[in-house]
Amino acid sequence: MKGPRAKHSADGNAYGRPTHTHNPVITETGRGTPCGELMRRYWHPVEMSERLRERPRKLRVLNEDLVLFRDLSGRPGLVTPRCAHRGADLYFGKVDENGIRCPYHGWHFDVRGRCLDQPCEPAHSKHKYGVRQPWYPVKERYGLVWAYMGPPDRQPVLPRWDLFEDLAPDEKIVPDGVTFSVGGDETEEIIPWNWLQDWENTMDPHHVYILHAGFSGLQFTPNMAIRQEVIWEYTPLGMRYRSFRDLGDGRTVERITPVLFPNTRSVPNIALTEGRAESMGWLVPVDDTHHRTFHLTRMPGDFEGIPLVTAPILPKPWSQMTEEELWTTPGDWEVQKSQGPITLHSEERLASSDKGVIMLRRLLKKQIRIVQEGGNPIGVTFESGSAWREVGSGNFFRKSVA
Repeated sequence: MKGPRAKHSADGNAYGRPTHTHNPVITETGRGTPCGELMRRYWHPVEMSERLRERPRKLRVLNEDLVLFRDLSGRPGLVTPRCAHRGADLYFGKVDENGIRCPYHGWHFDVRGRCLDQPCEPAHSKHKYGVRQPWYPVKERYGLVWAYMGPPDRQPVLPRWDLFEDLAPDEKIVPDGVTFSVGGDETEEIIPWNWLQDWENTMDPHHVYILHAGFSGLQFTPNMAIRQEVIWEYTPLGMRYRSFRDLGDGRTVERITPVLFPNTRSVPNIALTEGRAESMGWLVPVDDTHHRTFHLTRMPGDFEGIPLVTAPILPKPWSQMTEEELWTTPGDWEVQKSQGPITLHSEERLASSDKGVIMLRRLLKKQIRIVQEGGNPIGVTFESGSAWREVGSGNFFRKSVA
């Protein structure tokens, strides 16, 4: 429709409805975008350590195409794919003790992008000393490879989280790179919608009572079907909700679920097992319409497989479910994907039960402004002694008040 935007019909008729859009400030993560620059002030998991072998891996993170490799000395490296010589893709390169070698003319780069060799140049040539392949710092911890893609002079320390420290002799950390939205089904790694839709879902506990305990049948433990009272509150690292369920046996369970900036969450065990949570997840933007999830879970040492401590209980593996079965028992995957690649924020009609989502967006915008004004966002620290992070998530029981 050309000309002035038509007004929406008073009786709700869809004809002439206005064009709606997403909010790019809080969703888009490319270089130079407001949220992209916020994201680049933090370390992000980009791959599982065990997947780094002799063959380089293609990655797309925060709208950037990259190549991740491990040299034969064990050092991980993350570089841009186009060789600084003539643009051949370093994904096809070969690794050796000191770095990666381009397949086109053999230019050799170490994990910090320094050119070590140009075999087609004269032996006395100093040309290689003026060449640097663009690179990003990477570290390994907890079985994951972490990358920092922000300003070099603002590089923070990589945090340590209390959930994964001081392991008992019979415990281990299990990393994974598959989505829990489909019950830990190993068939899905790239999630086809914007990262924020997934992160906001964590601060929306009311959908558990409807989607996972009513509309789709009981997808969690029966006690999760009890309607809860919810309190949302800000924390030094982000925000959290505290929900309270009266179990009817003289006990009340307080469930604490935090999100930590810029894209982390810790969802307690859905079995309502008492005690602190076992896992944390990172929702890492691939681009504006895709993201990946990485999880760490503290498990018994003899555990094998993928932990499902926060995943829906499905009648069969998600990838084997028919369209009819998905329609009958939709879960997080179906409802979040149905919002579109990026949900249309201008079309939303938020209510009081959306308080957690409203608070999270407000805090996200605040951190974006802090970065735009030259400051350091929440949770960023530059001193190794202050890198410890207490997560605080879990299920905690107490006697009910009569």
